[in-house]
Amino acid sequence: MAAVKEQSAPLTGFADLVAHLEKGVKPDHTTWRIGTEHEKFAFYRDSLAPVPYEGERGIGALLEGLAQNYGWARVEEGGKLIALSQAGASITLEPGGQFELSGAPLEHLHQTCAETGAHLSQLRDVAGKLGIAFLGLGVSPLWSLEDTPIMPKGRYKIMRDYMQKVGRLGRQMMFRSCTVQTNLDFGSEADMVKKFRVGLALQPIATALFANSPFMEGRLNGFLSYRGHIWTDTDPDRTGMLPWVFEPGMGFERYADYALDVPMYFVYRDGKYLDCSGQSFRAFMEGKLPALPGELPTKKDWEDHLTTIFPEVRLKTYLEMRGADAGPWSRLCALPAFWAGIYYCDAALEAAWSLVKNWTAEDREALRRAVPALGLNAPIRGTSAREIAQAALAIARQGLKSRARADKAGQDETHFLSELDDIAASGVTPAARLIERYNTEWKRDVRPVFEACAY
Repeated sequence: MAAVKEQSAPLTGFADLVAHLEKGVKPDHTTWRIGTEHEKFAFYRDSLAPVPYEGERGIGALLEGLAQNYGWARVEEGGKLIALSQAGASITLEPGGQFELSGAPLEHLHQTCAETGAHLSQLRDVAGKLGIAFLGLGVSPLWSLEDTPIMPKGRYKIMRDYMQKVGRLGRQMMFRSCTVQTNLDFGSEADMVKKFRVGLALQPIATALFANSPFMEGRLNGFLSYRGHIWTDTDPDRTGMLPWVFEPGMGFERYADYALDVPMYFVYRDGKYLDCSGQSFRAFMEGKLPALPGELPTKKDWEDHLTTIFPEVRLKTYLEMRGADAGPWSRLCALPAFWAGIYYCDAALEAAWSLVKNWTAEDREALRRAVPALGLNAPIRGTSAREIAQAALAIARQGLKSRARADKAGQDETHFLSELDDIAASGVTPAARLIERYNTEWKRDVRPVFEACAY
């Protein structure tokens, strides 16, 4: 009951907001963990159509099958099964039915890959009987926005309506994009700041290495990572490269102050989402929220609000690295390998900081905007994203070697970077390889991608 009371007790002031973020500090490096999240598109094998929530072969039935066959705990909203949980992991739904595994916090990458493999095996078992398969791409390659189903989650209706008012591509992000991200720990406020800065600077490099979204509505979209492009025009109040993170005085207080002024989406009360879109959490702290006059926010309200902020790196009680397109199983393990190699070795983190510390805010933003179209050919301060990627991968490899976390065969974690090494060495992104196949063996027909990139 104590935890419930803590969640429901009103926050007393700004210090409470900062204290929540400070809880993430883990001075003991042996307690640091790796969490990996990945999304994928569900489609019917026979028609290549997206899978709606309702029906005997719908997303709801798929969730029910996983619960019944594999012991996942059911999470409902409004009487509908909308998520599953088990042993620190969860399965959730993105707005357009993108199926997401939010993995448990794990000690090493061998566990991460085993977790991903077990998840995909369960999906193949249950979904296969329903004629459903899953696609690993950064954006949906065939369906229009109108074709895309809408999941029955209250927060998504509020977001969908608000997205029309801020930026051109917010709905594309919600309904037509898939990502892989990793969540990592920090040992102190200073460690968090350094990791935040390195993560923001190198996020476009991850976007380039993982670029895997060249198709939309059955044709080329003009980008290597259209998903990366989407994020350059999605609600500027809650997205972007956060140049102030690189300024003196950055810390937990500075992030909390920023988050206070990001417009709200909702407040969750009595099993329902109340529309607070555009309203101020700062006003909420003063009991002046129009949707709940006189009421003060709780810790849960603050946690919910932090999940509605979408910068390239996001701070909660850990750091979320958010820059990569979804892809095949091998690259789902490669993303956490890249970032854990850099973040979880002090020498590697320092080397990565040396790589990017002289970049200006304009440099970082220009790289972010160039990468979706140019991939590893994007320029940065007289060099290229490709050369930075190769240097960053060498740093990550050394960091993983220093971790010396071996599997039962004695193999360390460095092999998870091999596919990224090949991409950086060739300069050819995954998207460019798909475009080549589209123009040659697929005869400019996008439908074969559903087989080529299925899990």
